[in-house]
Amino acid sequence: MPKYILATYLLLVGFVNNVNAQFGFSHEVGAIIGPVVFQSDYGQRYDFSTNAGNTGYGIGLIHYLNFSYKAECNCYTPETYFNDHFKLRTELSYNKTKLDHFGEWVDDNKTSFQAQKLRAMHGSTSVTNVGMQLEFFPYSIREFSATLGGWAPFISLGAQFSFYKPDAYSDLGPGLGSLTSVTYDPKYIGAIDLNGGSTMSVVSSIGTRYKLTELSDLMVDLRWQYYFSNWVDGLNPNPTLYPENRANDWLVWLNFGYIYYLQ
Repeated sequence: MPKYILATYLLLVGFVNNVNAQFGFSHEVGAIIGPVVFQSDYGQRYDFSTNAGNTGYGIGLIHYLNFSYKAECNCYTPETYFNDHFKLRTELSYNKTKLDHFGEWVDDNKTSFQAQKLRAMHGSTSVTNVGMQLEFFPYSIREFSATLGGWAPFISLGAQFSFYKPDAYSDLGPGLGSLTSVTYDPKYIGAIDLNGGSTMSVVSSIGTRYKLTELSDLMVDLRWQYYFSNWVDGLNPNPTLYPENRANDWLVWLNFGYIYYLQ
């Protein structure tokens, strides 16, 4: 699987490099890291303890195509609204989240065997993403580039191809979801798949840059990523019988980054 991820990322970088060769833009590279909140079939919907408990981390490498500046001649490109307000971001990222059941049905005052089975059930998922986003800066990119200590807020929208690998187990014994196991739960019969897979996802974020030096920025953004699959966490109970689990998996990622301008 990693070779396909790398090949896809190199294909995207090759595409933006070809664009650069044709039109003469400049490049930026950087890295991001931050906490992830994963919304899945673990836990209770709209429950704070679920949102706070099912958290993990994400890291990534990012590349930008800067339309406002030509590195080859150390000069600005022709001034157009698009060149001065948009950047194309290519990304290779990875996130991992530990997953448990939280909320009303696993409270300490619940003593049923059903509650015990839910408390004993644990999982995790790791996801590798590769894709592109178009970032829009409402204020001039050129003015920001020339202003040390300046701020450049932005919003973005894009798509990513995501490879996921979930895991799940029970403290009560093996055979999670099996009819013959002590972990048997009707909700999860035929609804557990830990083989992993791939899916598309849509990504949107809001954030800002801070001009640290002439050739470097700090960045913070808050991302929402929605997967076009309900198997990313390894669970997919029948949505007709269990409507609380009808939504696909998604996450929120607060990331912090460092960006360097290539000359």
